[in-house]
Order: sequence, then C-alpha cells, then structure tokens
Amino acid sequence: MRRGFLTVPFAISTASLIVLSVGGLSLSAGAADAKKTSLNLIEHATSDAVTDTGAKGDSAGDLLTFANEVFDEKDAKKVGGDTGWCIRIVAGKSWECFWTLTLADGQITVEGPFLDAGDSVVAVTGGTGKYAGVRGEMALHARDAKGSAYDFKYSLMP
Repeated sequence: MRRGFLTVPFAISTASLIVLSVGGLSLSAGAADAKKTSLNLIEHATSDAVTDTGAKGDSAGDLLTFANEVFDEKDAKKVGGDTGWCIRIVAGKSWECFWTLTLADGQITVEGPFLDAGDSVVAVTGGTGKYAGVRGEMALHARDAKGSAYDFKYSLMP
C-alpha cells in the first residue's frame, strides 16, 4: 500500500517534468526560428575534377575534388570560394560530399549527398568567424544541365 502511494506522486512529478520540458523545447525552437539567417549564393563549378579510383569509368569510390569561386545571389560579385571533395557512392546517382565555403567574415562547412539528378539538401556542420557555432542546412540546386553553376541556399541558426 505504501509503495503504491509513493509511485503515484512520482508518476505525477515525472509527467509534470515532461510537460515542462516539452514546453521549454517549444519556446527554444521558436527563439531559434526567429534568429534563423538565410544566405543565398551561386557557385561557378569551373574546377571540378573526377579521379577514377576503382573499376574503369563511373564507379563507387571515385573522387570528385573542387576549388570554385562563389558569387552573390545576383551572380554579379565574387564573395568567396569553396573547396571540397566527394566520394562516389552509387554510380550514376549520388556522391557523399564535404566542403568549406570561405567568405570574408568566416567559413561554413557542410556535408551530405550530392545527387546526379535533382536537388539535394546537405547539413551545415559548423563554421568560423561570424559563423562560429552555426548549424542548419543548405539546399543545392543545379542552375543548368551541364552542372556549371549551382545555387547554394543556406538556412543558418546560431
């Protein structure tokens, strides 16, 4: 009997904590949304090079490396550059990539899938300078069928 008595208040206390915790998370998410920053840029893919590492031709394990110029959203002014690499995961379909965007006020790192056909979204994994501690995602969109330029649409949170 005494055991049951102690269990009920504990269950109520735990439920109250869960409700308070969820409420706190909700407030935090709202605050984070208010601080979200967008950064829209255009990469000119002029240096992309594929190194064939395994079976001849497009195959898993091939490497794609690049060091490209990045321009403002109007494609008028160079604002920085990116350097990175991708590993071919599925021939003709996808790469897994990691790269660093360097701007005058800091760097932003991303990693995730690069799809041969269609857009992809990669994770923002960190940054330096103005972007220290940043997280979020970047939407990647080819501006033409040749893959000569890409839209980089960053959605950043502190």
